[in-house]
Amino acid sequence: MSVEAPAVAPVTRLIDQDRVDRYAVAARDPNPIHTDAEFAAASDFGGRIAHGMLVLALVSEAMAGAFGRRWAESGSLRVRLRAPAVQPLKVTAHAEPRGLADGVASYDVRCETADGAVLLSGTAAVALGDA
Repeated sequence: MSVEAPAVAPVTRLIDQDRVDRYAVAARDPNPIHTDAEFAAASDFGGRIAHGMLVLALVSEAMAGAFGRRWAESGSLRVRLRAPAVQPLKVTAHAEPRGLADGVASYDVRCETADGAVLLSGTAAVALGDA
């Protein structure tokens, strides 16, 4: 019998200016590329972008939904940002099982827009321990 890593349900969230503004306050990140429309319009991005960590949080939300406390205690992420999240946009975090070895489940993770643009990609792992 083959043992596989448990499935992780995708998480989709609207990332809009209200969410970005609230994150900027919580993260104490006043960078105007996230909050100042005039400044951001003159940037290479052409508009305000969401914080990379805000996008990454969707992966953590998906993993926490699947593993709860185990994710908080033993979860790890290794990702690269691939494209800016010029908002507003809907973003979906996916975690595709890679395997299960020595009690650790591993996943390919990515966040993508509704049109399939990949904003970040990488891997996640979580120790499953005793059930």
